[in-house]
Amino acid sequence: MTATAKANVRQLALCGVMAAVLCVIAPISIPIGLISITGATFAIYLTLYLLGGLWGTASVLVYLLVGFAGLPVFSNYMGGAARLLGPTGGYLVGYLPMALLSGFLVQWAFRRFGERDGKGWITVAVQFLGLALGTAVLYAFGTAWYCFQAGVDLQKALAACVFPFIPFDLLKMAAALLVGVPVRRQLERARLL
Repeated sequence: MTATAKANVRQLALCGVMAAVLCVIAPISIPIGLISITGATFAIYLTLYLLGGLWGTASVLVYLLVGFAGLPVFSNYMGGAARLLGPTGGYLVGYLPMALLSGFLVQWAFRRFGERDGKGWITVAVQFLGLALGTAVLYAFGTAWYCFQAGVDLQKALAACVFPFIPFDLLKMAAALLVGVPVRRQLERARLL
């Protein structure tokens, strides 16, 4: 087996592992209205640190397909097409563009700035900004879907589906920064990345 083939097998295996992690963490939720605070965004942020945009998005896609098939991997241990296509399903589908954008920026920051030469803070700042931008895309996608499906105006949708979640998502981003970088270093040392 060539080195490239081995690398692809490793990436595929890590993609599957992170999809499984997402399936385990995402259903854990705290309901605060129509939408619950879940572990999904934290698991996605962590996945992006380890796999980057393309493979991280593939992991999210696997997670969504597992939930679409009916396994209880969405918030509150729900699953099925109705959950994915319902009023709050836009937030689930919005994980895909979020993962692609955030993953690209996280990966780009690692490659461009690294953690050496005193530029580690630039890497962290760009990565945090990348996670925040991706989350903004998630909010925009999910809120537009919610407004259309539920027939509510933008102000009501933002009050119910976005504003209460911003502080929690900021905390999840910070936690992913703290956990993702050391885990990535360990996987690189073990030559798994």
